[in-house]
Amino acid sequence: MLKKIFRVTYEYAAITFGSLLVALSLNLFLVPNKIAAGGFSGIATVVYYVSHYKLPVGMTMLALNIPAFILGVRTIGVDFGVKSVYGTVILSVLTDITTFVQCVTYDKLLASLFGGALMGIGLAIVLLFGATTGGTEMLAKIIHKYISFISVGQILLGLDVAVIVLASVVFKNYELGLWAVLTLFACSKLIDAILEGVNFAKALIIISDKSDIIAEKILKELDRGVTGLHGVGMWTKTEKNVLLCVVKRHEVSRVKNLVKSIDQRAFVILTDVREVLGEGFSV
Repeated sequence: MLKKIFRVTYEYAAITFGSLLVALSLNLFLVPNKIAAGGFSGIATVVYYVSHYKLPVGMTMLALNIPAFILGVRTIGVDFGVKSVYGTVILSVLTDITTFVQCVTYDKLLASLFGGALMGIGLAIVLLFGATTGGTEMLAKIIHKYISFISVGQILLGLDVAVIVLASVVFKNYELGLWAVLTLFACSKLIDAILEGVNFAKALIIISDKSDIIAEKILKELDRGVTGLHGVGMWTKTEKNVLLCVVKRHEVSRVKNLVKSIDQRAFVILTDVREVLGEGFSV
């Protein structure tokens, strides 16, 4: 029982911390620079300035989320969970509580990059612990219910673009829209890096008549594992071993040179690997 209480407390503390980072990204970088990078936070930023600072960003975000959640329950059911409700509320509260912090920079480039990065880190932490912060993601799921031939991701992108265009028109500054796109890019890259891992590697698929010799050389000289897959050339109907080898980025050139020295006619496919778990890599 005590262990469960500790786990739940830890999860909600992490969600709170992630939401705090998102709130700080808004108040330290984005809102003071009128960068509305999509979502309900972008709409709330526009409303904040249109109302001449009378309507706080956090409370506007919460006001937008309430009908979205109600509509979401009626349309797609209660699938967002208590954590997401908590994440939505705590983000709105923390956004208004932290308005006392001073803007770090009014340089639009720095604000876009660092604001997007900080927001990405915060959102990734929230997502890691099974929550969301509401926003246009809920609207995208609702819309997808009626137009299922368009993916949720495409709808979400469309909504974010619409918010960015709206902000550009209201502020009469289309450069702000470009900065907002840069913010979205930085945010998404940080989310992907944290959720999918930053231990990038390379995978090589090697097709050769001398696969046994190549495999032995990789095993002994590079100290890397190699997996032999049974393959058949559909044109020649010839059976041969297809080698699969995952290496670190700086080892790619060594493998390519090794293969070339053994069989210049070898067919080599090189592809990115987002994350590797196991011996020789992170565990």
